[in-house]
Amino acid sequence: MRRLRESKIRPLLAEHSVRKEDLVMPLFVDQTASAPVPIGSMPGQFRYPLLDIPAVVRKLSEEGVRAVLLFGIPDQKDEMASQAYHPRGIVQEAVRAIAAAMPGMVIITDVCACEYTSHGHCGIVAPGRGGPDVQNDASLDLMARIAVSHAEAGADIVAPSCMMDGVVSAIRHALDENGYSEVLIMSYSTKFSSALYGPFREAADSGFLFGDRSTYQLPPSNGREALMESRLDADEGADILMVKPAGLYLDLVAKIREFGLPVAAYQVSGEYSQIKAAAERGWIKEREVVMESMLCMKRAGADLLITYFAEDIAGWLDEEQ
Repeated sequence: MRRLRESKIRPLLAEHSVRKEDLVMPLFVDQTASAPVPIGSMPGQFRYPLLDIPAVVRKLSEEGVRAVLLFGIPDQKDEMASQAYHPRGIVQEAVRAIAAAMPGMVIITDVCACEYTSHGHCGIVAPGRGGPDVQNDASLDLMARIAVSHAEAGADIVAPSCMMDGVVSAIRHALDENGYSEVLIMSYSTKFSSALYGPFREAADSGFLFGDRSTYQLPPSNGREALMESRLDADEGADILMVKPAGLYLDLVAKIREFGLPVAAYQVSGEYSQIKAAAERGWIKEREVVMESMLCMKRAGADLLITYFAEDIAGWLDEEQ
């Protein structure tokens, strides 16, 4: 076997590789910011004001990153997440700005309510058996309305992350009925109730006032349930399926790949911050660990790599040429 690993031969026989075309860069757009705001728990990441977004995306495009995933931080919140679907909302305006400045950039928008609700949960909250909880069916109209508003602004792909049952079907019908049948749905179809989301909640100002999200996100222990979630979303009309977080759940990336739809793997904020923290202490080599993690996601079957390292990776790939 070692004959196959000789340095000159090895690249010819590589089974998988990471390409710039695989990369999706998440971006935080802050309606309250007048200058980039550093995210303390995610070194090197920022909340950007709307005016900065065209320049940020142009730089990404110059590096070879062809897709962005937008998260919005509004200037006001309420129980009904009304700013999430406002026609002049922060994500809607960011979509228009990117489409005007960089028409070749693929624009993906996160469809959820947690950044926009005063309670920080992902949908409409009402009293439940164990106390206040997100109401599944009451939240579907909200998600559909958000998705349509993003499509109207020019989004190429909408990405529901709320984990409401039936949300893909609700959004697909709403998009089609409003003349946006060409807009794709990338469902957060297998999204776990993970301990790795902490830095994101600082970045997106999406912490919750009570309880947690375990009643609508997947328990990490349940693989069969995770597969069923993705299968249901595929049956409802999702165009792309996602596993989130990626690194600890590559077994599910591999299994969901067998469904036949494209698969996205999301390297989440906690994964990013762990690598950054260890690299800053000299315990690991950042570049090598990041590229290994990306290669393993590709090996497991991921088509799209959603990562906060996207711009860095694009630059590293240039250096390898």
